[in-house]
Amino acid sequence: MALLPTSIPANFTTVALSGDLNSTHGPHCPGAKSAEWHYTVLPVYILLVSVLGMVLNAFVLMVFCFHKKACTVAEIYLSNMAIADLVLMTCLPFWAVYAAKKFNWPFHTPLCTLITFSIKVNIHCSIFFLVLISIDRFLALVHPLSHGRMRRPKCAKLACVLVWGFGLLMGVPTLVYRKVAHFEEINSSPCYLDYPNTHVQLAFDVMQIIFGFIIPVSVISFCTFMIIKALQNRSIDGLNIRQTEQKATTLVLAVLLAFMICWVPLYLTMISRTLVQLQLLEGCDVLAIINTCGQVFSYFGIFNSVLNPILYVIVGKNFQKKVRELFKRWSCGGKTII
Repeated sequence: MALLPTSIPANFTTVALSGDLNSTHGPHCPGAKSAEWHYTVLPVYILLVSVLGMVLNAFVLMVFCFHKKACTVAEIYLSNMAIADLVLMTCLPFWAVYAAKKFNWPFHTPLCTLITFSIKVNIHCSIFFLVLISIDRFLALVHPLSHGRMRRPKCAKLACVLVWGFGLLMGVPTLVYRKVAHFEEINSSPCYLDYPNTHVQLAFDVMQIIFGFIIPVSVISFCTFMIIKALQNRSIDGLNIRQTEQKATTLVLAVLLAFMICWVPLYLTMISRTLVQLQLLEGCDVLAIINTCGQVFSYFGIFNSVLNPILYVIVGKNFQKKVRELFKRWSCGGKTII
């Protein structure tokens, strides 16, 4: 969440991670200034995360695409999640430049809509691919026989299409209300969301909180709880099985923990901002705290796209096996050519 100086018109106070200069209709608090680190530290951080995320997710896609075996259901979800994260990472350099320019949009106006739309769509798609992976593991470990049909590749591909459609739907407000305008008061041309009124913004904010946070967290938490319960109740005959299931449990917990760390603080900030809109929270100090927290917490969210390939794929035994087989095949191919 990047912050514009609060000395701009009263209804413009914050810039969200997804490129939203949100109209909060909160109190006008003159004299508040953006900290210098917004224009120096944040661009560097965004670029570093972007480069790391592009490398990791491109590597994941390379392994899945060039490996000779067909992708499993879980790998279909993982590859689609890697695509969403990769597209998100390629959009972030534009946002880094925007932050370095003190949130004065330096590109053509259509790019304001296109870049922020892409960020919004792929953030939601990435989160819901995490949900699909959690559901797949739940079905595989808790109901391995009774729901076998739901874990077929055709069903997985259909689920991916639905997630992409959902992501596009969540990006509609960006397409409709995103604009660039020049404000003489701050001598700047921000890329922002210009909602027609408070009710429209409140409706979209509540929708984003429900579908982008409450539902995903609920589903992932339920699946994790049931997986852990099933593993604890399962009778284990050998040490190898015990070690395998222990690693599976650890990975599920690590993914849930990473998701919570990356997204919970940001959505709690969004909920607080909604309370400001409803005038249940008031005061310039409160608004300043919400804005500052949004600055910090939003970048935990984008880092989740870097953690995804690490936690779900790179540390996975199956993926490591695919990597070894792929490089071995390429190595043998090189020797044959020589």
